[in-house]
Amino acid sequence: MNSFVDSSNIRNDEDALRRQADSDGYLFIRNFVDKDAILQARRDIISVLREVGWIDDGDDPNETITSHAPHVSGEPEFSPVYDMVQCLESFHTLAHDKALVSVIGHLLGDDVLLQPSNIARFIFPTNLEQTTPAHQDFVHIQGTPDVWTAWLPLGDCPHSMGGLSVLSGSHKHGILPVSRSLGAGGLRAHFEKIGGEWVSSPFENGDILFFHSHTVHKGLPNLSGNRIRLSVDYRYQRASDPVMDLVLTPHQGRLSWEEIYKEWKSTEFQYHWEKYELTPVEKVPFQPVEESGQSQ
Repeated sequence: MNSFVDSSNIRNDEDALRRQADSDGYLFIRNFVDKDAILQARRDIISVLREVGWIDDGDDPNETITSHAPHVSGEPEFSPVYDMVQCLESFHTLAHDKALVSVIGHLLGDDVLLQPSNIARFIFPTNLEQTTPAHQDFVHIQGTPDVWTAWLPLGDCPHSMGGLSVLSGSHKHGILPVSRSLGAGGLRAHFEKIGGEWVSSPFENGDILFFHSHTVHKGLPNLSGNRIRLSVDYRYQRASDPVMDLVLTPHQGRLSWEEIYKEWKSTEFQYHWEKYELTPVEKVPFQPVEESGQSQ
C-alpha cells in the first residue's frame, strides 16, 4: 500500500490545499495539531479505561497496554464507559484546535460549524473482524455532502496499530451502494467498480488526516498484540448548509449536553453551535443492497 500524499508543505496555502483536496478527497498533514492537547485527551481517556479495567495499571500515564477482553460499540458493557469518555472536556476541546480549524476554514470558508457529536474510538488489539469496514461518512451524517472529517490518533500510531486507509479519488463517484457489515457504522460501501488506490501512512503524535464525506475509507486492523488504539473523529461543515439533527446531540444519544458539561472547568466551547441559525434535517435511511438491490 502506498503512502498518503503529504500536504505539510502547503498547510498555509489555501489554493493549494483546495486543489489537493479536490484531487484526492483527503489531506494528510504531519506535526500539525497541538501535541500537548492531544496527550491531555489521551491521558484523560486512559484514566477512564484504567478505572474500568480495560487498560492495565502501570507507571506510564500514556500507555494503553491491555489484557482485557475486547469490547465494541453496541455491547451493554461498552455504553457506560463510552459515556464517561464523552464527558471529558479535553476530548471535546481538542476539536477546536486552532491549526485544525484553520485548514477547515481554507476548505469551507469562514462559516465553519463543528458538528458537536464528537466521536472517540478505542480499538482493541483482538477481535479483528470488528475492524471498521470501507465506508463513506455521508451515509451516516447526511445533511450536506460538503462535510470534512478530521481523524487523528491520540499519540503515535505505527502500522502495527492499524490506523486509517483512504481510497484516493473515491469522493468523485457519488454515494455508493452499501451492505451490512461488522465494525463501526455497520455498513460497508461497494467500491469495487470505481477503481482507485488505497493509501495509508503511519502517524506520529500531531499528524492529522482530513477527508470528504464521500471519500471511501476504512480502519486498518490493530495488530499490536497488546495495545488499545485511541483516536477521535471531528466533523466540520458550513453553518449555512443543512445539518442532520442527530449530529447536534451527544454521540450515541444517551446523555444530555447538561450531563456532559457538568464537570467542565470552562464554558468557552459549550453550546458553540447555538450562535448560528442552523437548518436541521432528519436522517434518511440507506437500504442495504441485500434488502433492496440498491441504495437510496
